[in-house]
Amino acid sequence: MMDPDYDLFVTIVDEGGMAAAGRRLNISPAMVSKRLVRLEERLGTRLIHRTTRRLALTPAGERLHEDLRGIMAALDEAERRVSGASAEAAGTLRVSAPTSFGRMHVAPHLARFLEAHPKVRMQIDLSDDYADLLATRADLAIRISADPGPGLAAHRLATNRRVLCAAPGYLERFGVPATISDLRKHRLLAADGQLPWRLIGPRGAATVEGSSHVRTNSSEMVRELALSGVGIALRSLWDVSDALESGDIRQIMPDHEGSADVGLYAVHLPQNVPPLAITRFIDFLVGLYAPRPPWERSAIAPAEKQL
Repeated sequence: MMDPDYDLFVTIVDEGGMAAAGRRLNISPAMVSKRLVRLEERLGTRLIHRTTRRLALTPAGERLHEDLRGIMAALDEAERRVSGASAEAAGTLRVSAPTSFGRMHVAPHLARFLEAHPKVRMQIDLSDDYADLLATRADLAIRISADPGPGLAAHRLATNRRVLCAAPGYLERFGVPATISDLRKHRLLAADGQLPWRLIGPRGAATVEGSSHVRTNSSEMVRELALSGVGIALRSLWDVSDALESGDIRQIMPDHEGSADVGLYAVHLPQNVPPLAITRFIDFLVGLYAPRPPWERSAIAPAEKQL
């Protein structure tokens, strides 16, 4: 049995505040505050910075929270092994995902996961910002990147194939580029930080320098601009496969794609025994996106180009 004040501390962090922790533990916010102060005095260090708007973990609090989550998961697993109880995922699972990807390729499948794991409560935060797992209190983040982040447990779910594409109306007006040199003369579309493009073609790597014809910080805006005929974009297949299949957008220069270094990852803080909710959700994502994700199963994806 672990010290109940440790459990209280973990609950404050997981719920994001003292009032929420009190509701979960059925005690008053005043009692939550009193017990937190008692724990900090016993340990001789401040664990949480309190402000009127939010709570923030101190470095000592971050270390203690990470250690306690691992200890609690290990204790739970030990009890199940001794009692012979079947492993069952439970508790709150906080997941962060990119906005468009989460809306298009996570949300439609969550009902199946929750039905299979009825004791899991999910919190989904969608943002195109790089989610700091400690600052956002996320248990798991889905990242689309060549580098999922240092010091994290990373599970590669799929390769993020990116293709050059443009609307038929744009290509009729400005012509279809056939080479990298041609491409540099066209109207390019990219969100801030997405240019230059690094492409892989028959002759190896190629870089496309330039600036976006319309400046935006939104990847979703780039997609809509490309669909409306403003220019050429380098887009992930998960984002434009439906538009490619319907003919609303066309792939150009199909022998050139974005670097295969960029992948789809599920990442979480390293733990010897991660909570079952995390491992079960990762298993669920692997089943969704591997060995070939659903957005590559349409007619526009050549059969030989598998992950």
